[in-house]
Amino acid sequence: MLIGRKIEQQRLIDAYESDYSEFVAVYGRRRVGKTFLIRETFDYHFTFQHAGVANQGMREQLAAFADSLADCGLTGAKTPSTWLEAFALLKELIRKSEDKKKVIFIDEMPWMDTPKAGFVAALEHFWNSWASARKDILLVVCGSATSWIIKKIFRNHGGLHNRVTTRLQLNPFTLAECEQYIKSRHLVMSRYQIAIGYMVMGGIPFYWSQLKRNLSLDQNVDRLFFDENSELYYEYRELYDSLFKNPEPYKLVVASLGTKSMGMTREELIKSTGLDDNGMLTNILEDLQSCGFIRKYQVFKKKNNAVFQLTDNYTLFYYHFIAAVNRHDSSNWSLSVNTPQRNAWQGLAFEQLCFAHLPQIKKSLGISGVATSTCAWRSKGDGERHGAQIDMLIDRADNVINVCEMKFSTRKYALNSSDMKSINNKVASFIESTKVKSAVHVTMITTYGLEMNQYSGEIQSEVTLDNLFE
Repeated sequence: MLIGRKIEQQRLIDAYESDYSEFVAVYGRRRVGKTFLIRETFDYHFTFQHAGVANQGMREQLAAFADSLADCGLTGAKTPSTWLEAFALLKELIRKSEDKKKVIFIDEMPWMDTPKAGFVAALEHFWNSWASARKDILLVVCGSATSWIIKKIFRNHGGLHNRVTTRLQLNPFTLAECEQYIKSRHLVMSRYQIAIGYMVMGGIPFYWSQLKRNLSLDQNVDRLFFDENSELYYEYRELYDSLFKNPEPYKLVVASLGTKSMGMTREELIKSTGLDDNGMLTNILEDLQSCGFIRKYQVFKKKNNAVFQLTDNYTLFYYHFIAAVNRHDSSNWSLSVNTPQRNAWQGLAFEQLCFAHLPQIKKSLGISGVATSTCAWRSKGDGERHGAQIDMLIDRADNVINVCEMKFSTRKYALNSSDMKSINNKVASFIESTKVKSAVHVTMITTYGLEMNQYSGEIQSEVTLDNLFE
C-alpha cells in the first residue's frame, strides 16, 4: 500500500501521459522508498527494468544488464561487451514491444557507472540519438547515490545537459505519514511513541516496515539495532559504504556534526575532523547535503558564515547511542529509559524532528502564507552577558521573529525561573547584538504543551506534538 507520495506519483503519471518521450530522474536517501514508489505507480509493469549491481565491475554490470533484457523478452542476444552495445540491445527490445508507452526503469544507476566503462556516454547516445526522437518512451532512472545523479545527470555539461524532463526528489515521511503507515500495518502506537520512533529512524519507510506489531517500540528498537540477527544491525556501515567510494571522511564529518545541535561552520568542522580545507571537503559537504544527511543554512544576518547541521535522524541516533554503548546487550534501548545518555540524545533528536516539520510549525503559528526564513543565531557573550544560542529563528516578512525553544518531555512542560532566565538572556542578547526592529516572540515547541504557572504567560505562542502531525 502506497502511503502519501500523491504529488510525486502524479508527476510520474503526468510523464507517462505526455505526448512525447520523457526522461525522469528520481533521487533520494537510501531506503526512502524510491523503487517502491515507481513500481506501485506503474503497477509493476515495465517494458524493461534493471537494477545496477553493487560493488561489481563493468563485465558483471553488462552481464546483469543482459540478464534483465532476457527477462523482459529479448532472447538469443549475446552478452554485450560495451555499454553502446548494451543500449543497442535495449533499442531492439523496445522496437519489439507493443506497449503504448514503453516504460524503461533503470534502478541504482550510479552502480553501473564503473571506471572507464563509458556508461554515461552510452546513455547520452541512447537518449539523444534515438529515444528522444520518438514519442513513446518514458525513461525513469533512479539511485540512492544522489550526488552521482546530481553531478552526472543534472549538472552534465555534455550530451545530457538539460535532457531530464522531470526531477523528482523523494523525501522521508512526515510524522503524519508515519502515523498513516503504522495504522495501515495495524501497529498500535501513541503519538508520543511515534515521535520517539521518528527520532530514532526518521521518516524512512523501510525502517518502519521492520517493526513487529506484537512488540513494543522499545522492544522493536532493541531487536532492530542491537540484535546481530537483525537486517538493520549493520545499517550504518552499509548506508555510507553503499553511497560513497571512500566513506571514512564522510563519517568523520557526520560524527562531528552529531555533537552540535546547531551545527558547525566549515572552520569548526576542519578543526574537529582534522580534514584539510580544500576541494575534497567541499565535495564531501555537497555530497552529504545532496543525499539528505546534512543541511546548510545561514546564521542570522551573516551571509558569509554558513553552518552545516546533521539532519539524518538515524545517523544522530547511531552516534549518540549505538556507537557509544555495548551492542552485545540486546536490551540496551529498553534499559536506557531516563538515563542521562538517552535524555541528552532526546533533546538533540527532538530539535531535528522540529526542523523536519517547519511547514507544520508555520501552520500552527498561522503564518503559512507569510514569507519566512529559518536560521540560527549565537553569540560568545561578554563580561556583562553570558553567551547565548538560538537553534531556531523564524524571521517573518510581517516584521515578527519567532525565537523557538524546543523541549521534549513526557508530560506538560513546566517552565521555571531557570528556564525564563535563559530565555530572557537569549532574547535580550539577540536584540542587542543584531539591532533588529522586528517584534521578537518566544515560541515553545513541546510534546504536550505548557503547564499553566507564573511563567507560562510570558510565552507568546505554543506548538505541540499534535500540531506537528497536521
